[in-house]
Amino acid sequence: MIKLIAISFTLLSCVTSTNPSMMNKEVVATLPITAKSIYDFKVEALDGSTIDFSKFKGKKILIVNTASACGYTPQYEGLEALYKKYQDKLVIVGFPANNFGGQEPGTNGEIKEFCKKNYGVTFPMAAKISVKGDDMAAIYKWLCNKSENGVLDASISWNFNKFLLDERGNLITKFDSKVTPLSDELVSRL
Repeated sequence: MIKLIAISFTLLSCVTSTNPSMMNKEVVATLPITAKSIYDFKVEALDGSTIDFSKFKGKKILIVNTASACGYTPQYEGLEALYKKYQDKLVIVGFPANNFGGQEPGTNGEIKEFCKKNYGVTFPMAAKISVKGDDMAAIYKWLCNKSENGVLDASISWNFNKFLLDERGNLITKFDSKVTPLSDELVSRL
């Protein structure tokens, strides 16, 4: 309640301000922007374009934190096969991250080239982010916190953890790295 009062006070201060340009800046800086749904997220892609999750309504979504120099890196091949086989009802979004053993040291351009050259990746790949710690990306905060996603609390234990969401954007489950993209455990949920 105190937080709500503080926000209301700030809004009231902004609304009564005599400088209109200051009003907008104060409101934007003060009000928290929280995603209520996966569809609220727009993230930068490896190529600098935007991945808009609202475009994926009606399809299941598999979100995977990836790395180019990991023992699980060959899962890119399975992810691409899964994407090609089920692309009418599934979209996969890869999120390169360098959080585990420095296994994704490359730039966005280097990662894009690696994925295309070595695994023929055609599914959407986001720009490199952090999936844990103080600099955790907002989409991963949403995925990992029941208070935000409404379903479960999760932690990212290593590269190639996978989050599966249903056709309405609801989080279904999380799979650890060892669950391969073409495993019965994962495919049976599609």
